[in-house]
Amino acid sequence: MPGDLLRYVGGPTAYLSWWPWLAALLLLAVIGWYTAVFVATLPTSRLREIPALRVVHARLTRRRFARGIRQIGEQRRRGELSDAEAYDQISHAVRSFLHQATGVGAQYLHVDEIAAGDLAPAAPLIAALRDARFDTTADADPDRLGAQAEELIRSWT
Repeated sequence: MPGDLLRYVGGPTAYLSWWPWLAALLLLAVIGWYTAVFVATLPTSRLREIPALRVVHARLTRRRFARGIRQIGEQRRRGELSDAEAYDQISHAVRSFLHQATGVGAQYLHVDEIAAGDLAPAAPLIAALRDARFDTTADADPDRLGAQAEELIRSWT
């Protein structure tokens, strides 16, 4: 009877062949989890310095902010945002992106300061968004400015 039971479950050494593989797989999963948590919680400034992660971080940042700009446009088209609110949110998203991508505190800079520094390519768009937000006589199109913001984000290097 005991011999029949051992043959049924594969013999006394059957588990020895797959047990180490399962242990190794679980160990790799734990190491992967801790690595992912460590990388995900690194400050953006540190992520920009690590060569292997710099490209991935930049791509994910561009994708996330471009998607945010698209969502703002969709909210405006659904009537959830006024044009002025859309301009304000697009401007905030562009400035936040510039901060994440470069480390420069673009949220706190005036347009002239942006135009004079490394962020100069973004200055015309930020100025247009500011004018559209506060000048009711300005001939601005939220969809066009949103598309320009998306293009700026996607093409930023």
